[in-house]
Amino acid sequence: MKARRNDSIEKTRGLSSLINLINTLKNSGVGKLVALRVEEFKSNRRKASAEIFKELCFCILTANFSAEKAIKIQMEINDGFLSLSEADLTEKLKALGHRHPNSRAKYIVEARKMIPEIEKVLNSSMDEKALREWLVKNIKGLGYKEASHFLRNIGFMNVSIVDFHIINLLLRYGLIEKKPKNMTKRRYIEIEKKLIELSKTVGLSLGELDLYLWFIETGKILK
Repeated sequence: MKARRNDSIEKTRGLSSLINLINTLKNSGVGKLVALRVEEFKSNRRKASAEIFKELCFCILTANFSAEKAIKIQMEINDGFLSLSEADLTEKLKALGHRHPNSRAKYIVEARKMIPEIEKVLNSSMDEKALREWLVKNIKGLGYKEASHFLRNIGFMNVSIVDFHIINLLLRYGLIEKKPKNMTKRRYIEIEKKLIELSKTVGLSLGELDLYLWFIETGKILK
């Protein structure tokens, strides 16, 4: 009983510490950078379908791979995502150092055929959670993390990007008890619920919260 009570106290302290840190960052230069990045995401939503597709390709590349390296690859390939054959895209990804050039090229070329459908769905009345379900079901190479990442990067701010950086941070501050062996849909949603509670406490959307948590864990504000 005493051990359980001590664990509860530690969790409360961890959560309180994280809330205080986020609130401090909100009133710092980091808060201004986050606000600028959020405006950038929202402006992406108004871009042409080809530009939105290139953001989708970036998120396909991030699965089991560095986001920073994926950004560099996205900038290098750019319109090639729309035109390169699967073989040429594979070679390009391989030359640029992606860990999974074959599968990612295949996913991107297959997703290219879906551009009109993706545009139609994004312009529908579906909410973020329903959009995410559609993406995971219909676009190969997108799991819940990647689909959430894509939606956030084009201005849909009410989904969580649960990657290993976020999991490590939640573990450290006591919001979750152990690292999941496999990120099933059920486990993803459970962790997302924790983040929803935290987002309400600190007065942020899930998309904004992710940027703060990423900064706390990595010292960087990416996309």
